[in-house]
Amino acid sequence: MLDYDEEAERYDALRGGEPRAAAAAEAVMSLVPRRARRLLDVACGTGIVTRRFPASRPGLRVTGVDLSTSMTLRAAARLPGAVVRADSRRLPFRDASFDAVVSVWLLHLLTDPADVRAVVAECARVLRPGGVYVTTVHKGLSHNVGSDIDAVLAERPPSPVPDDPATVAACAAGHGLVPAGQARFRGHGQGRSPRRTVDDLRRGWFVTLPPGHPLVEGFAARLSALPDQDRPRPDPVFTLRAFRRPE
Repeated sequence: MLDYDEEAERYDALRGGEPRAAAAAEAVMSLVPRRARRLLDVACGTGIVTRRFPASRPGLRVTGVDLSTSMTLRAAARLPGAVVRADSRRLPFRDASFDAVVSVWLLHLLTDPADVRAVVAECARVLRPGGVYVTTVHKGLSHNVGSDIDAVLAERPPSPVPDDPATVAACAAGHGLVPAGQARFRGHGQGRSPRRTVDDLRRGWFVTLPPGHPLVEGFAARLSALPDQDRPRPDPVFTLRAFRRPE
């Protein structure tokens, strides 16, 4: 897994910047009830998406949480006084504190199924009756756009899918949450080029091919042989699922 303290400085630039953040925030807010007044963004990262939530909904109070110190500092600069450093498996908030809880691009990072269950449980715990939990699902599949790069990467060791939609839905149901809709958004600027994919491969982006793995350079050579080394392939399209706590 990437070191997000080290990644913080270039995180936004490598992941679509403001256009991607705008698309993500718009999709999330389409699933958040208009009456919501308090929103918690779990694993808020640099806050580039988080800060758009209150801007799009007057009267909405937003709190961000992230475990990475560097990410938290960047988010706090964007949302002064509204960001807390904490573990998403043990949220430092009372039961039923928020009208909406969001975890975008988090569950796919949790390789232990117990951690997925713990995060969903905590998000459900701090959610008020009538509130919604919104999360991305199957992030890995979103990046498979049917390109020549995907054809090469299809032969790498399979990755676990901790954010499988059925798994997430089952966890949510186990804590009394019911399905409440879905939305999709484009990951602007995240279309892979062969050269960028080689760089990501060598720095440990792919879970089953960590730096130093004996297969890394073989995949790097095949990717380097593809045409149009700097031409991005199509952007990924991410999926959000919403779950509501009944009144």
